[in-house]
Amino acid sequence: MNWNGITVGYALSGSHCTFAEVMPEIKRFVDAGANVVPIVSNTLITTDTRFGTAKEWQEQLTGITGNEIISTIVQAEPLGPSKLLDVLTIAPCTGNTTSRLANAITDSAVLMAAKAQMRNGRPVVLAISTNDGLGLNAANIAKLLVAKHIYFVPFGQDNPIQKPNSLVARMDLVLEACEAALQGKQLQPLLIERHS
Repeated sequence: MNWNGITVGYALSGSHCTFAEVMPEIKRFVDAGANVVPIVSNTLITTDTRFGTAKEWQEQLTGITGNEIISTIVQAEPLGPSKLLDVLTIAPCTGNTTSRLANAITDSAVLMAAKAQMRNGRPVVLAISTNDGLGLNAANIAKLLVAKHIYFVPFGQDNPIQKPNSLVARMDLVLEACEAALQGKQLQPLLIERHS
């Protein structure tokens, strides 16, 4: 697919342990010619963890994309009327974000961007990363699986013995899932065996 002229909203929610895995995937979009607009939840802006500081992640995002980060609801709201994004991916998409999206709660820039995409009938691609995907969050994932304009990056259990409820997407398939979503298709197979 030719990504030139395509604008990708790349949203990150607070699965800090996954950030290092998704940075090369963001670069894949840029290298393919897409304009990538970074959108982040409040935790990426404010939280330093053992996986890196908030400042380091922000610098990586702006360095890779060449665009300013959208981090507030006020900044994200114009995405709807402007129809800026051709496709939005939330990768990683935490259980918290999944549950809020499934229940129409818009309390972050990431969720406002998703709401804007759905308002415009444009694809939203979720790359889940949640410890309770087969627990309480299973109902939310099920709601989103049947929702219009929502697609998933193929996912599976990342540690079935020690964390049997945990589900994580294959982050290396984000670009391919977005390409399929732009054609109105779900990348298959959806359920995969995932090795850590």
